[in-house]
Formats: sequence, C-alpha cells, structure tokens
Amino acid sequence: MSFLRKSVQLFNAAKQNAKMLSGVQRSYSATRNPVDDRYAFPGARDAAFVNSLKLTMPEDYAPIPIYRVMDRDGYILNEQEDPQLSQEVIEKMFRDMLLLSTMDKILYESQRQGRISFYMTNFGEEASHIGSAAALEMRDLIYGQYREAGVLVWRGFRIDQFIDQCYGNDDDLGRGKQMPVHYGSKELNFVTISSPLSTQIPQAVGAAYALKRQPNNDSCVVCYFGEGAASEGDAHAAFNFAATLECPVILFCRNNGFAISTPSNEQYRGDGIAGRGPMGYGIATIRVDGTDVFAVYNAMKRAREYTLRENKPVVLEALAYRVSHHSTSDDSTAYRSAEEIEMWNTLEHPISKLKSYMVHKGWFNEKQETEFVSGVRKQVLKQIAISEKKLKPNWREMFEGVYADMPEHLQEQQRELEQHVEAHKQHYPLKSFKQ
Repeated sequence: MSFLRKSVQLFNAAKQNAKMLSGVQRSYSATRNPVDDRYAFPGARDAAFVNSLKLTMPEDYAPIPIYRVMDRDGYILNEQEDPQLSQEVIEKMFRDMLLLSTMDKILYESQRQGRISFYMTNFGEEASHIGSAAALEMRDLIYGQYREAGVLVWRGFRIDQFIDQCYGNDDDLGRGKQMPVHYGSKELNFVTISSPLSTQIPQAVGAAYALKRQPNNDSCVVCYFGEGAASEGDAHAAFNFAATLECPVILFCRNNGFAISTPSNEQYRGDGIAGRGPMGYGIATIRVDGTDVFAVYNAMKRAREYTLRENKPVVLEALAYRVSHHSTSDDSTAYRSAEEIEMWNTLEHPISKLKSYMVHKGWFNEKQETEFVSGVRKQVLKQIAISEKKLKPNWREMFEGVYADMPEHLQEQQRELEQHVEAHKQHYPLKSFKQ
C-alpha cells in the first residue's frame, strides 16, 4: 500500500514538473532572437551576437555632447533654443545671482574674521542653481548637498534666514544643530542638508518612489550632488534603484571639476557622470553647460517634463568650474594655477554671460546693478550684526528632535549634563543660550 502511495506521489510530481518546464519553455520562446533564431539572454536581451572576439573600449564611444544656448559673449547660438523668458524673469535671475555672490563674499570674510565657524561659497556655479530652480515648481521636492544656496534664493529664502543658520542662533530653522551652510526649509520644500556625502541621493530616490505611488502625482524630486559625491557607494545604489523602480527623480550632478582638492581626472575614468546614465544604469541623460543659465533652464524643464510623463529618472550633469576654494578649510591655489581660476572667473563666468545677454537686449542698467549690490551688502552686514547678538537655542535642545518621545537613555544623558553644567556653570557661556 505504501509503495502504491509513493508511486502516485511521484507520478503527480512528474506531471507538475512537466507543466513548469513547459511554462519555462513558453517564457523563453518569447525571447527568441529573431535574427539568428537563438534565445536572448535575460541579462542583455537586446544585444546582438557576433562571431569575432573584440574588446569594447571606452574610446569606442563618443563623449556625450554639452548642450548650451549662449556663447561666452551672451549671444544666442540657436534662436530656436532661446527659452523666450520675459524681461521680468531674466532680471530676477540676474538679481538672484548677484545676491548670492554678494552674500557669499561677506559671509566668507566673516568666517575669516572668526565670526562663524565654516563657510562655502558658490562662485562660478550660480547659473546651475538659478537656471534649474527657475524651471521647477514650488511643489517639487529638493534634496541638496551643500552648494545649492541659489536654489533657496530663487524660492524665497531670506537673507536673515541664511545668516541666522550660519550663526546657529535661536531663529535658525535648524535650531543650531547643523554646521553653517547646511540649510533647510520645510516651507520651501528643501530638505535640510547634511554633511556626509551622497546620503541624500538614495533618500531622494525613495521620496520619488513614494510620490510615484500617489494618485495623480504632479511633483518630482530633484537631488543635487557633486561629481565627488558620485564616487560614493550611495550614489551608485541610488542610480540603480532610480532606474529599476522607475522613480520621478532628477539626479542633478554639479560637476565643477574638483572634489575638494582632487581634480576630476583623478576621481573617475569614463565620460564624466553623464556617461553612467544611458549605458551604466539605463537612465535618460542630459549634459549641459552649467555656466549658461538658459541652457540649464531648458535642460531642467525638459528633464522635469520627461520624468513626470514617463515616471522615470533623468541624470542631468551640469559642467562648470568651481572658482572659489572648496570651503574655508581649503586653499585651492595649492592644486591649480591662479591663471586657470582667473580665466573661468572672467571669460566663462555665468553672471558675466547673463549680463552680456541683457546688454544686447537693452535690459541692463549699470546704475541699478550698483545700487542693488550696495543694498544687498548693507542688508547682509546689518543682519550679521543682528544675528550674532541673538541668543543660541537652549542647550537642552540637543537631546530633542530625533524621537517623538524622548527615550530613557537620552533622558538619563540630559540629567547627567544638567548636573554637570550646574556644578561647573562658571566655565560655560550660559548667558549666550536661551534659558
């Protein structure tokens, strides 16, 4: 009886296996290569067969071209590519770039004077910020790295908010918990910046995936990062997730040529960051002149239209040159020549290009520019005097903001610190902190 039962079980198992094999054969038959009647491999279904062995070399592929609209003298190269922006919009672009540059100069000097601990300027990359921000909607979510202050300028982040953050006072939206230039604004859909490189890229992809799952979604995520950050493992994981999950995210790489003191030719091989998009991860890609505000605007607008229409990511590489030092912790003259810096600071400077365009259109007024820059300088200097006198947040806040309900171990640490401060309060500047 046991033998009969086992025979029936084996027979049924054989039938089931036959069905499964038949299904597999039908599945593979759908992937037959129509050219030579061979099965297409699932890992590379569209690849052709060849009968001679050859190494595929990097030089077999032409570099992805750089899209630009203006030449260095501010003339439109192809009238069909002119975004036809109004005088009002272009004047705002110009003013915002001037504001950013003027504020950068003063805050950089304030760090040199020991008034703030750290600063990073945006010289040479203003067009990447303003051009991209102008093409987005306020509902689009921004993940920045630490050199996208112009995006916040365009969205309406005020001078006092910038300076309060750099001084970490009680009016700082980040409550003094971040280094200077690590801005954030929930109101402006700008996620707070954090120092570790590339951590924001997979976070941005995850946020985009969440947006994709919402009915009738009409927002995208834009993630800014440098070419140095693109060498981190987080960047590669994020690119792959964005591609395979088909997320509405624009991966905006500011390739300014240097990751701190490391030039790009020592960071990577291959065709920049854009080269990783189409072949590396199967992502639609644009490479743009990051010193040309109109080119960046057009590129971002096209990328946004695509990513919302197709629910797929875009890699957007903006090529520029970091005119400034990496930060107040860097001296860039140690690894590049002053002549090279000066060339990019004059001939290919984004503000100069837009200014020349406005001159050609008859929209530039030198007196108004001088008065505007002077007004911004006065406003920044006045705000610094105000911000540095404001109290710091209550020092107990260092334990808050991570958990909705503070866990026991943090409560214990807070009690220990309170006891320590009480016992040694003569050694701490408690008058500088809000009580």
